[in-house]
Amino acid sequence: MQLKHLSVVSFKNIRQLELEPAAKLTCLVGSNGEGKTNLLDAIYLLSMCKSSVGLTDRQCIYHGEGFFLLKGSYDVLGKEEVVSCGAAKADGKVMKRNGKAYEKFADHIGLLPLVMISPADSALISDSGEERRRYLNRILSQLDRGYLHAITRYNALLQQRNKALKANSSYDLIEVLDMQLTECARQVYDSRLQLVAQIQERFQKYYSLISEDKEQVSIGYDSDLEQGDFVELLKQSYDKDRALQYTSRGVHRDNLKMKIGDYPIRKIGSQGQQKTMLLALKLAQVDLLKQRMGIAPILLLDDIFDKLDLQRVQNLIHLVSVGNFGQIFLTDSNKVRVDTLLQEVSYEYKLFEVKGGEFAQL
Repeated sequence: MQLKHLSVVSFKNIRQLELEPAAKLTCLVGSNGEGKTNLLDAIYLLSMCKSSVGLTDRQCIYHGEGFFLLKGSYDVLGKEEVVSCGAAKADGKVMKRNGKAYEKFADHIGLLPLVMISPADSALISDSGEERRRYLNRILSQLDRGYLHAITRYNALLQQRNKALKANSSYDLIEVLDMQLTECARQVYDSRLQLVAQIQERFQKYYSLISEDKEQVSIGYDSDLEQGDFVELLKQSYDKDRALQYTSRGVHRDNLKMKIGDYPIRKIGSQGQQKTMLLALKLAQVDLLKQRMGIAPILLLDDIFDKLDLQRVQNLIHLVSVGNFGQIFLTDSNKVRVDTLLQEVSYEYKLFEVKGGEFAQL
């Protein structure tokens, strides 16, 4: 898959832009705050229907304007796909595929597979399990429309159950909700468990390549559903849930375990080791999406070299430059480092300097 042309109007600090990326590697260099990440966010939004940094649609509109408009022309397995997204302060957001508006944004997820690596990924290690569950959800939502439906329904039922617990509703109502929750929870659990197993080997391979096999790392999956039938678990925790007024067990409390040796990497891993783990995890995701979907996802690399020692930077540059990846967009504030990368690549690339939301090809 390839993004052939990108049009941006009034998005964040980008007033207007028409960009033709390179087929393989597009590099964006410039100081922080000039608009490099904003361009990646525009590409991300066209795939995932929302900003990668959690901004609302209104917050993405260029200051003083009333709307933004993004439009991308893609080659997907030899077929042209034109996707647009428009949002106005006065109205809602509209996503279109080949001129036809989507009724549900969920119907678009998975058409344009994408993986983004950015400084915000540090939350996968430092923050609560909620961030790691979101990570699993983002991958599976691109791979499996059924999973997206299951997790959406699970979350809606969970809200109903919590509301019923707070209202001191009858056990009969809670029991009906428990049966419905269980059906969705089993699908979510099975999909997540399979996903982590599929990522594990790929993850260890990339970590070894970047670190030169200096540390032993692993990932695993932790869930209440490992302990038995979910209906029974909910029955056992009913009195506790009634007192707490929320559901204390379920896949909404699952976690992705990340270890270096036998210990959680968030406790003993250096910043470089944690960054290496995140990079390996995302590159493993690229591999898996490519295998499962038959399409190499677009890879967005935003400021990925920070906190890595020189050797790991060199290993990563080599991996990105010679690896079997699809179309890549890379940002960096260090032009010398980007020039070093470009000296190694033997395929087509383009280099842009970014300043104040303006993009000049070098």
